[in-house]
Amino acid sequence: MPLIEPGKKAPAFALKDQRGKTRKLADYAGRPVILYFYPKDDTPGCTKQACAFQDNLPRFKASKAAVLGVSILDEASKARFAEKYKLSFPLLADDDHAVAEKYGVWQQKSLYGRSFMGNVRTTYLIGGDGKIAKRWDKVKVDGHADEVLEAVNAI
Repeated sequence: MPLIEPGKKAPAFALKDQRGKTRKLADYAGRPVILYFYPKDDTPGCTKQACAFQDNLPRFKASKAAVLGVSILDEASKARFAEKYKLSFPLLADDDHAVAEKYGVWQQKSLYGRSFMGNVRTTYLIGGDGKIAKRWDKVKVDGHADEVLEAVNAI
């Protein structure tokens, strides 16, 4: 599926987090949601990105925004990742990549000449109305959390 364009309704989902709690997009109705897709738990870029969101969590909470990270691998992997880096926001286990497919971020990638399917680092800002307010493609980790916070404060 293609990436979801701003202005379109965000696809519904229900995924378990690192504590085994099911999180649904509908649970956050009426408030902004930062839904960021990352390739894999506990890898350098993904760790840096998660820690940047964690460091800015008080600022996101002040704006009533929820931060949700989504990647492949199961709840146990998410629990280890969250524990290791003291991540307190939900990390959602999309181990069958169904949600990534709905959002268009499950794509062919290549690394060292090898092609494979995986999450392309993408962030969606979903408004309180359930529509996509903004999308960042092929995210560069440095400064990204600040960019997202600026966009949250603008809606």
